Amino acid sequence: MKKSVGAALLALVLLALALFWFLGRGDDGDGVLELHGNVDVRQVSLAFEEAGRLTELTVEEGDTVAAGDVVARLDTETLALQARQAEAELAARRAQLDQLRNGSRPEEIAQAREARRAAQADAARTRQDLARMQQASAATEGRAVSTHDLDAAKSAAEAAAARAEEAGQALTLARKGPRAEQVATAAAQVQAAEAQAALLRHRVEMGVLRAPHRGVVRARLLEEGDMASPQRPVLDLALLSPKWVRVYVGEADLGRVHPGMAAHVTSDSAPDAPVKGQVGYISSVAEFTPKSVETEELRTALVYEVRVIVSDTREALRLGQPVTVRLDTGRHE
Repeated sequence: MKKSVGAALLALVLLALALFWFLGRGDDGDGVLELHGNVDVRQVSLAFEEAGRLTELTVEEGDTVAAGDVVARLDTETLALQARQAEAELAARRAQLDQLRNGSRPEEIAQAREARRAAQADAARTRQDLARMQQASAATEGRAVSTHDLDAAKSAAEAAAARAEEAGQALTLARKGPRAEQVATAAAQVQAAEAQAALLRHRVEMGVLRAPHRGVVRARLLEEGDMASPQRPVLDLALLSPKWVRVYVGEADLGRVHPGMAAHVTSDSAPDAPVKGQVGYISSVAEFTPKSVETEELRTALVYEVRVIVSDTREALRLGQPVTVRLDTGRHE
């Protein structure tokens, strides 16, 4: 019975020591809280907005890129030809709109005026012919002119008068120019052609993939010749800023940590070259750690996630790298 109790106490002590090591916290006696965690950064999967064949990749894994750097290109020859066609259509639509807005040329008005004059002269001649035939028919009691010829002359006079009226209306329209509705329709067609041309130019530009932020290429997911699409990213990019360290603080030390607190971050590879930082985020939700512990005593040990934002101008810290964080809590014992 004593052996079982001793073994249980020893297991409890070892489990408590393991929990203390997992939390990674300590105090050096000068009010410095020491925590252990890993470097974390944001990551972006870069993909094209449209599907196409990948023709060029300009970066390798591990390369550092700046915001706006070209990292990949698609084959956009077909889109470029469609854009040229849309530009030509736009030019034609603009020419039509200019023609309507400028109205009739002086030469066109003069031509319409001459056409009206000719139509009026023809109408006057046919009226005179009809009048003579009517006089001759009346003087001879219908013997000099047949009824058929008289009807034909009358029809010719009416047709000539109609042509003269039509020519006069055509001259009026030439002087007034196009209707406002025609100009508005042509202007709308120009706007539609402009939008189509702009859309195709944009699609051509989207065939060039650029880095959205400064970062490091983590992986080339496609190679030249592959078919890319919005659902198939080309590259994985790890952003160089912001960069933070994710650590956990025990409930007993939570009151010693506050946002904005200065921090120093060191790694095993450069213990004498700390990176400055500050506490930026403290979780408001506690976690039971470790989750596998089921004893009632250790289940009450709570930890809170803390993010320490670092200013790593030397690029000394890498994604996932284990580091040590020291916080000056201002407590002196």
